[in-house]
Amino acid sequence: MRRFKYQAKDRKTGRIVNGTVQADSEQIAGKILVDQGYTPSRITEETESFFSRFQNRVSTKERIAFTRQFATLIGAGMPLSASLQMIVDQTENKATKALVEDILAQVESGKSLYLAFKKHPEVFNNVYLSLVEAGEASGTLDVSLRRLADQQEKDADMISKIRGAMTYPAIVLFVIVAVVIFLMLQVVPQVENLYNDLREPLPALTAVMVAISNFIANFWWLVLVILGIAVWFFIQFKRTEAGTKTVDKFKLHAPLVNGLFMRLYNARFARTMQMLLSAGVPMLEAIKISGNAINNTLLEKEVHEAEEMVRSGKPLSVSLKGRENVLPLIPQMAATGEQSGKIDEMLGRAATVYETELDERLAAIQTLIEPVLMVVLAVVAGGIVGAILFPIYSLVSKIGAGGI
Repeated sequence: MRRFKYQAKDRKTGRIVNGTVQADSEQIAGKILVDQGYTPSRITEETESFFSRFQNRVSTKERIAFTRQFATLIGAGMPLSASLQMIVDQTENKATKALVEDILAQVESGKSLYLAFKKHPEVFNNVYLSLVEAGEASGTLDVSLRRLADQQEKDADMISKIRGAMTYPAIVLFVIVAVVIFLMLQVVPQVENLYNDLREPLPALTAVMVAISNFIANFWWLVLVILGIAVWFFIQFKRTEAGTKTVDKFKLHAPLVNGLFMRLYNARFARTMQMLLSAGVPMLEAIKISGNAINNTLLEKEVHEAEEMVRSGKPLSVSLKGRENVLPLIPQMAATGEQSGKIDEMLGRAATVYETELDERLAAIQTLIEPVLMVVLAVVAGGIVGAILFPIYSLVSKIGAGGI
């Protein structure tokens, strides 16, 4: 799908308008404009630079805003095309505008909304597509879109809280590294010069620090190269199947963060199941899509194993029970839902419980980690300063006693 700039005359108002439209060719772009009530006078293909391909991406925030606005317009009784056109007219973000223009063009060419969205997998995942498809089939598209917007907001909020909790430690660690580098490059050489001027041997600990300081000063480029290579290898390893499993296992079992990610993924699974089942998506398809939406290979594997058990006739509660990375409340609530006929509602309650626990754990970690990091900063910086000051104090004592 290519992007074209146009200048056209609105046949109703007579005013000249400028804009962009997405189409497979210039002729199709002209037909789209004519169908929309315009008489095009100029259509030119818009070229895209290398960097703009990375800049013009629809963010999570933009996708949520689009979903919420679209749900409101559909719920108010507006036709699909009119709703999409209104969003195009009101959207300022270029990437989102181009996306909605393309969806509008496909809908007006006779495609379903589901197929129009499916052309953009980088924006709309399988959960999104399944709910749109179910909403179109049942005539409850506005309800499905509102559920999607709510879920996306909750998921984005949880991710934001986890990142926020990790930001403070990252800043403190950066400060620790900066302080150490400053002391090593600016203070330690002065101590070495002082000892050399007085022709005194360096204490063992100070000698080690001087060696490290000289290495950093003379081979800083080598340190950066080694760090760059290490980061590159980690990124490449993470892209492999073994690397993905290693990182996912670390998230679920590493001290301090394991409880956060365990609750995040279980809440995401339960909430996604609730949405899909409420929208009328069949149980097996809902399990499969929810498993793929978790974004953790270990838990995803366990969910797909449960899917096979459900396919063979076992209840969802039995299929999920006893799995290492599925928290106990989910199969318990699923069992209650199977008995009452409200499994989607019960899974939603389980998701709410884990979302609340996630908030509480984040608050506890933030409260705990601040004093711990302050102690680490004090020990590291204090240790280096002590290793510098004690030898100087020893020299001053010798000078005062007439030993030098």
